[in-house]
Amino acid sequence: MTLLPALGGKIRELTMAGRQWLWHNPDLAPMAVAEGETFARSGNSGGYDECAPTVAACRLPTWVKGAGDVLLPDHGELWAQQPQFQITTDERGNTATCSWAGVSLPYRITRDVTVRSDGAVVFAYSAENSGANRIPFLWAAMPVFPLTPRTRLVLPEGARTRVWSQQGVEFGGVAAEHHWPKLRAGAVLVDLSRPYAALKENYACKLYVQLPRTECVIAIEDGDARLEMQLHGRETPQVGVAINRHAIAAPLSKGPRWPWSRPKAPGTVTLGPSLGAPDSLTEAIGAWDAAQWLEPGTRTRWQMTWRGTAVIES
Repeated sequence: MTLLPALGGKIRELTMAGRQWLWHNPDLAPMAVAEGETFARSGNSGGYDECAPTVAACRLPTWVKGAGDVLLPDHGELWAQQPQFQITTDERGNTATCSWAGVSLPYRITRDVTVRSDGAVVFAYSAENSGANRIPFLWAAMPVFPLTPRTRLVLPEGARTRVWSQQGVEFGGVAAEHHWPKLRAGAVLVDLSRPYAALKENYACKLYVQLPRTECVIAIEDGDARLEMQLHGRETPQVGVAINRHAIAAPLSKGPRWPWSRPKAPGTVTLGPSLGAPDSLTEAIGAWDAAQWLEPGTRTRWQMTWRGTAVIES
């Protein structure tokens, strides 16, 4: 694993099962973030970013006590700051710790990434409310992978799936509900477990898949290699799935311009465990009723374990 603590704790490379998994933007190298810069201009270099307390830019409702009318930036506040950072080594393995302080809201998020001797990688998170009022927040992992004709996504069969955005395909619009992996597009059922081959035309979409309230494994496969994420649905209730075949450059039907807009570029796919949905914290508080809330002085914890393995043919 290659981690860049000065760039928001970005994970640049992750090599498991004999391959480096994370997508790199060929038009934007990792760079220091100047004050006032946006994610699209200076943060979208690929890899794995942390998004909190929102994913999409939004303004919080005025009724949120102590935070009403606060404007939150695209992809949140973590990617644009340098966290407190340290590395420790013990019997578990090598651990890199990043800790970020909220800018617009009084929170602190800490992430321990432990590379174990057995080759697994454990991500352990905590979020703490250091203020005097109850606060809403979202967290989403944002690992971006190349989308190829061999890409396969593995999520719980039949899981509730809701649409956040769509481009080049009609899945029913924002908040339309389906069951993974087959989404209805008009009279046709589209199987998104094979996202590259799902449609003949280029398309993009962002979906939220509900996890069961138990331990489960989600995965991305490419050819004979598989990257597994072991999660618990009580800790991380949703997975954000963003598919972008051939980097559509036009604006989406909802939200900002699709960030990976490069004509004729290979596609990308994001498989991001999330606390809360959809991308906008304002929408999560409101219509989707799926925001996380932290009481003053309290802390919530969650974790996931990643493993690389070979694909086992059934």
